[in-house]
Amino acid sequence: MDTLFAPLLGGILVGLAASVLLLGIGRIAGVSGVVGELLRPGRDADSGWRMAFLVGLVLPGLVGAALWPSAVGAPDASPATLVAAGLLVGFGTRLANGCTSGHGVCGIGRGSPRSLVATVTFIFVGGLTVLVVRHGLAR
Repeated sequence: MDTLFAPLLGGILVGLAASVLLLGIGRIAGVSGVVGELLRPGRDADSGWRMAFLVGLVLPGLVGAALWPSAVGAPDASPATLVAAGLLVGFGTRLANGCTSGHGVCGIGRGSPRSLVATVTFIFVGGLTVLVVRHGLAR
């Protein structure tokens, strides 16, 4: 039951947070855009909500890991692989003009054809990457 409940609750919370942000202040909950604009120099006008949004993303995970350590496992890759993966994800989000939260959660919810194409592409490339890394490079 726990393996069903946790992802379901997570999905509900992601959808709720995206809805509250959109209905509350009219902003899209695309994490790469939130971070990108926060890190861009000279963009102080709306940095408050962006910082609060990011703290709201990270803090519950840290609290959950402290209260329920078994919920967070050790990384299944070397630090170099994790850094390379992070850089590739960052490059991909710039290339796609958004990330899975912006396109997959918010864009598809708004009926954006561009977001549907982007999300299908994300899923396909992610699956292909797992196939190559787990089965093609491990031999």
